[in-house]
This record gives sequence, structure tokens and C-alpha cells, in this order.
Amino acid sequence: MYTSAAQYNEPPRYPVTVICGGIDGASFGSDILSKIYAGLVAYKGNTKCKVNGHPIVSETTVGWKWQTCSEMVIPFGIGNKNNTMFQPEPFSLKSFAKECKKHFGVSPRPHWITTYYGGHNIKLVLQKFGSNIIFSNGLRDPYSSGGVLKNISDSLVAIHTVNGSHCLDIQGASKSDPEWLVEQRRKRSRL
Repeated sequence: MYTSAAQYNEPPRYPVTVICGGIDGASFGSDILSKIYAGLVAYKGNTKCKVNGHPIVSETTVGWKWQTCSEMVIPFGIGNKNNTMFQPEPFSLKSFAKECKKHFGVSPRPHWITTYYGGHNIKLVLQKFGSNIIFSNGLRDPYSSGGVLKNISDSLVAIHTVNGSHCLDIQGASKSDPEWLVEQRRKRSRL
């Protein structure tokens, strides 16, 4: 829930603010799980059943899983027991490869994307081969730390906003869009 809220932290509701407000608003002396529950209630409402529903299967969810198996291995795992409330579950390429083979019949290529696109020095590669690319980032998007945040050339342009979240500026416009979001779309359109 929180990872989705953080990635798509959109106006006008700003889910991260709602969750954190619930956690911060929990009664004084509440234990950690009670505070987390208060964040859940603030975000989802106080319903009787908190069981996760069936996952929504779509082109996006299946496509993303395919892409991470075939092109973009992203080694997410859960660290040791001293820095998380969850059971440690470090990333295992061997287990990941087994799942990719089972679901899609492909073996992951962990270094393909950096080899193909030159990710070790993306600025150098794009200066030689890139043109007419707009890198649009919202700095509230957890993935923005791996994004291009500075112009590389006149035709390799970075546009970012402090308040934006993942893909927010390429979603459809809404009457409730804040001025900073409208302005980010204007900047992109002028290019």
C-alpha cells in the first residue's frame, strides 16, 4: 500500500500525506503496529475487513513483470532483521531466474539494460547518440533518484518538479491539477 502511495503520490489527495497524517495522529503511546494501522485506516477507511483483495491483472502488471524478467532486473529485497519489521528476504538472482523461467520461459539478463543503453555513464552515451528526449521527473517519485535531472544538451532536456510523482505529468489533465503541474505540462509542450 505505501509503496504504491509513494510512487503515485498525486494531488489533490496526496496519499503519503494521508497515511503519515494517520500515523502521526495515532493516540500518544500507541505501539508501532497501532500507528501503522492508523495510517491504513486514514488511507483506506475504517472497514471491517482488512484482507488484501485479488490482484488486478492488467497489461501494466503483466508487462512490468515481463520487462523486469527480460530486460530490467531490479534487485529488490528486504534487508536484515535490524532495519525492517519484516522477515529478511534478500534478493536472490537464482530464485528470481527460476520464477522468470516458470512464468515467461525467459532467463533474466541482469546487465542487459546497462550494456545496451550504456547506463554506467548515461550522459556520455546520450551526448553521442541521443536527441530529442525529454526526461520528466517528479521528485516525490522514488524512481527519480535514478532519473536524468539535469539537461544534457539543448535537445536532451530534463524537466522536474519538487511535488510531482511517478508519471503524473503524462496522465490526463484534471480541473483539480495544481498550478505547478499545469506549468510542468506547459514546459514539456513548448519543447
